[in-house]
Amino acid sequence: MIFMLSQVDLTSVAFGALAGVVVGVVIGWLVLRQIGLGGAKEAAREAESLKARAGEEARSIVGRAELEGDKKLLERKEKFERETSAQREELRETERRLAKREDLVDRKLDQLTARDEQLARVEAGLADRLAGAAAREKELGEVLAAQREKLLSVSGMSVEQARAMLLERVEQESQAEAAKIVRRTIEDAERDAKEKAREITLMAIQRCASEHTSESTVRSVPIPSDDMKGRIIGREGRNIRAIEKATGVDIIVDDTPGVIVVSCFDKVRQAIAVESLQRLIADGRMHPSRIEEVVEKVRSEMDERIGKYGRDAAAEINLRGMHPKVVEAMGRMHFRSSYGQNVLRHSIEVGFLCQLIADQLGLDGTLARRCGYLHDIGKSMDHEVEGTHPKIGYDFAKQYGEREPVLNAIAGHHGDVPSTSFYTPIVMAADAISSSRPGARRESLEKYIQRLEQLQDIAMKHAGVTEAYAIQAGREVRVMVDCKRVGDDEAYAVAQSIAKRVSEEMTFPGEIKVTVLRETRAIEIAR
Repeated sequence: MIFMLSQVDLTSVAFGALAGVVVGVVIGWLVLRQIGLGGAKEAAREAESLKARAGEEARSIVGRAELEGDKKLLERKEKFERETSAQREELRETERRLAKREDLVDRKLDQLTARDEQLARVEAGLADRLAGAAAREKELGEVLAAQREKLLSVSGMSVEQARAMLLERVEQESQAEAAKIVRRTIEDAERDAKEKAREITLMAIQRCASEHTSESTVRSVPIPSDDMKGRIIGREGRNIRAIEKATGVDIIVDDTPGVIVVSCFDKVRQAIAVESLQRLIADGRMHPSRIEEVVEKVRSEMDERIGKYGRDAAAEINLRGMHPKVVEAMGRMHFRSSYGQNVLRHSIEVGFLCQLIADQLGLDGTLARRCGYLHDIGKSMDHEVEGTHPKIGYDFAKQYGEREPVLNAIAGHHGDVPSTSFYTPIVMAADAISSSRPGARRESLEKYIQRLEQLQDIAMKHAGVTEAYAIQAGREVRVMVDCKRVGDDEAYAVAQSIAKRVSEEMTFPGEIKVTVLRETRAIEIAR
């Protein structure tokens, strides 16, 4: 095909050359005709010359065309050889790969055949073993049945009685083993955590030792004489009803000399009523219109005082960016107390403790201080809004733009909701530290005795306990157990169970330590 193309190109070139010659002859003939007969010879010579040059040019063109054709033919031949050689090499490589794959398939087929033969031998062996195991199992069942019948006849117990005895023994062994595991786990955890926890807690307490003495809410108003009681009551009780209506408190006038009692759950209203009574008693004018005037004036001053308490507390704890309603709510807690501890002072103290603990743990001390300061904000309105003070405080703080870590600390510092940040457990620890430090809280003698009795009763309800004593003002309970019924490892389980019930059934400030004592006495008499 390549040679045929080359020949066609040469023929075309030759025809082109001949056409050029013909054109030259025609031109010469025309020139001769134009110059006339006089220049015929000169024209003939020139025509011959043109003809000769045309022939030379034609031969030259034919030569160049042949050379160009030979060159192209050679290039196409070389290209064809290269393409053919590459294809032949690819075919040889494909043949080699197919040969290797065929060898691999043959080897795998041989391996599968050998494996099938081995599996067949194994299956045959397993079938023989299963048959032998079934025979031995049947024989063993017959032997066990015979032995059981023999044991039952010797022991005189039924199957149910024997099963119950076995289960009881297994249960006792399991309890003892569980008590060992609990004891070992508790010892490991205490060994790792006790030293670091003690260091952080003691550092926080030492650096934040509050010097203030908790002030109890005023509940009684002194009067100069018993005649003042009649003026406070007024004609047909008009004055006392006006005071109760204007302040929202209950005024108790009894036979106690020298005082009248103001009773109210809202400590702010109680403070307004107490101060209004003091001013009315000092002024001496006692009638309904005067009472309303004095109460309104005291209420206005009390609102300003509440705002000042809130701003002073925020400045003391160095927190900024709080909504004015939040500041006012914190100021109202100046009039709240818990077990005799002022709630606003307690909140400030918890805020500083949270910062100290957070700094030791590498957390944000400012955010921890804010969480601790606002954790009890719900107590400022729990007499007005239904629900627990963590839930009330959460809704209130969320309404006025507090962030999620602060909201979770408010809602979860008593374990009502799960902790979602590290700051909530810090607030719980700081709250316990502030509440349980010496002198922080106090309670009535009657409640104190009831708490001690309840603590001892809970301990006495556990199996194996012989005696229980509440000591250290109810901060610890010592439990004596019967050494024959309770082992050393089981004593830890008893202490854990008592502590869990105390946490679930009692309300108490701080923490209570449960100590279980087990004593073995060896007594012998010499005669």
